[in-house]
Amino acid sequence: MSSISSESRPRILLIGANGQVGWELAQTLSTLGDVTATTRTGFSLVVAECRPLDLTDANAIRACVNDVQPQLIVNAAAYTAVDRAESDTEMANWINADAVAVIAEAAKKIGAGVVHYSTDYVFNGAGDQPFCEDAPTGPLGAYGASKLAGEEALRSVGVDHLLLRVSWVYGVHGNNFVKTMLRLGLERPELSIVADQIGAPTSARAIAEATGQVLAQANGDFASFLNRVGGTYHFACDGTTSWHEFASEIFELANNADVPLSIRNVKAIPTADYPTPATRPLNSRLDCSKLTETFGIVGPSWQSALRATFANLRSTLPTATKADCKVA
Repeated sequence: MSSISSESRPRILLIGANGQVGWELAQTLSTLGDVTATTRTGFSLVVAECRPLDLTDANAIRACVNDVQPQLIVNAAAYTAVDRAESDTEMANWINADAVAVIAEAAKKIGAGVVHYSTDYVFNGAGDQPFCEDAPTGPLGAYGASKLAGEEALRSVGVDHLLLRVSWVYGVHGNNFVKTMLRLGLERPELSIVADQIGAPTSARAIAEATGQVLAQANGDFASFLNRVGGTYHFACDGTTSWHEFASEIFELANNADVPLSIRNVKAIPTADYPTPATRPLNSRLDCSKLTETFGIVGPSWQSALRATFANLRSTLPTATKADCKVA
């Protein structure tokens, strides 16, 4: 990825720098401009210039944008607690939709472009074919509905933007499926994992790298670039799998790295046997061909992205002794 010369570096505002994707974006965006980050507390280990920002305060959002005067705003903040959103819909809607509208309006007022992230959960999961960008939406739960409302808010404002729908996100930073499986795999001999939900696990690092590869093509003129080729795109790692197969791959990597796992059996179960407050789509496949055709970007295989993430997590995990047994 090429970087912008120091003489003409644009200002980039990264909202949500301590999230899974925001954490990774801090590195990739730094090659494209001078990054100012926001977090809820104003503290970040990855961005030197960081400010506190309460996304439930519309005036605070406007003031931050007006003060920084960025050429690009990258919104990596989101309410992602899928099940909790069913009972906390007001907060989910504010963070995922209302705040997006305020960000978009503030960006448009100063002529900045916007990058925003959405989810496969805007679809109903019917069928077994990948969803393209213009496929009919139909979220099954409050989280998906709030993210869809954010998409619609972004478009209705008319700001120059890039909207990336992503799926099954995990990473080195924050809470996610990979970390949960590793923790449970150390504690329990058996787990039951859903096997009839199909999608593409996508690492936060892959998302950040794809975002950087797109934006590098703007050569610093983000709004003009997004005006020409922006809009809605899908990005996910290559290939598809189930949560059960994903978990099994995680345990195989840990086993081969001599992590002292307790897990001995990973049982495949249908979604019906694992009821949750929010209904998940059975089909989370995304058609990413538009991103490839427009920008020449192809995501890594989900297996290789997982291996790269696991390599970065390995130092946080215990090491087996000769007395430890490996997964059967």
